[in-house]
Amino acid sequence: MQPNSLLDAILDEAGVSHAGLAARVNRAGRTRGLALRYEHTAVARWLKGQRPRGQVPDLICEVLAARLHRPVTLDDIGLGVPGGSAGAHAGTLSGFVERATALWRSDEQQRPHLLDAPAVTGTPAVMPVWEWENPPEDADVSRGGRRSVSMDDIEMLRAARTHYEQMYRKAGGVATRSRIVGFLNAEAAPLLRGGYPDDTGRQLHRATGGLVAVAGICAYDSDAHGLAQRYFHQALRLAKASGDRGLGAYVIALLVTQSLFMREYRQAVAFAEAALRTAGRHITPALASDLYAMQAKAYAHLGDGSAALACIRRAESAADRVRRGSEPDETGYVQPGLVNVQVAEALLSLGDVSAAREHAMAAVGTPAHDRGRVHRLAMLSQIELAGGNADQAAVTAVRMAEQARGMESQRLRDRLRAVREHLVRSGGTGAAEAAALIDGALRVPL
Repeated sequence: MQPNSLLDAILDEAGVSHAGLAARVNRAGRTRGLALRYEHTAVARWLKGQRPRGQVPDLICEVLAARLHRPVTLDDIGLGVPGGSAGAHAGTLSGFVERATALWRSDEQQRPHLLDAPAVTGTPAVMPVWEWENPPEDADVSRGGRRSVSMDDIEMLRAARTHYEQMYRKAGGVATRSRIVGFLNAEAAPLLRGGYPDDTGRQLHRATGGLVAVAGICAYDSDAHGLAQRYFHQALRLAKASGDRGLGAYVIALLVTQSLFMREYRQAVAFAEAALRTAGRHITPALASDLYAMQAKAYAHLGDGSAALACIRRAESAADRVRRGSEPDETGYVQPGLVNVQVAEALLSLGDVSAAREHAMAAVGTPAHDRGRVHRLAMLSQIELAGGNADQAAVTAVRMAEQARGMESQRLRDRLRAVREHLVRSGGTGAAEAAALIDGALRVPL
């Protein structure tokens, strides 16, 4: 079940509590001869995605319409019938905007049913990618809202994406997430509901898509995987509305990263193939190198060595073609050395420790942003342990722990814990010192 963020948002707008809605629905039901006995716990289940039975969805609309002094439809409360007339609005771009902004609002309010939702798998995970790949395209994304959107507004969104991405790299997703979600609600949502012609609208949807993708990265880094996935799916829909295939491929790369973390390796391979196939010439060398490197990791985990090595060759070939200054802002994360550390992980999974260490050393020896350095040192420490060099692994782990200071990231903490566990088991000289340093970093709650 997917959390019903539309119902959550409209309840907030109406100023109605869970218990208040239950009581109003019960009273409205009595006027229709229904003996309803709902309590706040039932409303909590509806917000988690459970559909109320019988006439109750219509009663909810009736109650909220009276409270808001305007018509409220089943679509407005997230209970439209898929494929039916009530669900027709849900597939439109304007319907998507309303659902997306409702999610941002619920996230800013830290609704537990939203933050704790698991990532979906199977068809619900695949459909947004399939819809991005296939027609229909958005013929016209213009909108007739009250506020006229200007290029200055779009430049502000672009600047904000860069700002929050840099904040994420330096401070981590936990610290950055509330800031970017607040910005989406305060600045991006009113612009999406504003007035703009088709050309301006496409640039607006592209700029917003880049921002939403960073919000998804921050949610992923905070261990809110269901929420991160929904942000990535939103960013993919915004990319389609913008007409920018390259942006869509970048968002799919984020979904590939999450699939690898969730150990959905076949899905990771399929998503990367979809991005490479559909975006075609719109994929830059930097993004292609990352997609091929992640495919290599997925194949390595699946035990397909020949496919993994073929993807490594493609990744390295694409990396050789990267030209700084000719890449879009979103692919700035593909810095020199990134492919090396991805390849090192794939080779380690294949059991080639020597080659993996060579790539990891090259990655560590290449300048990177703060966050990237931590991941590279963590991988090198892991490889040194696998090669039986526990003492050097401990020295590398100390550098890693020192580099991670000041960052609030669940993903980095995962890396720190894994390195600590392997070090303690190794019993090498310096392992205790490195473990104590890592313990100190983990002691501070996020």
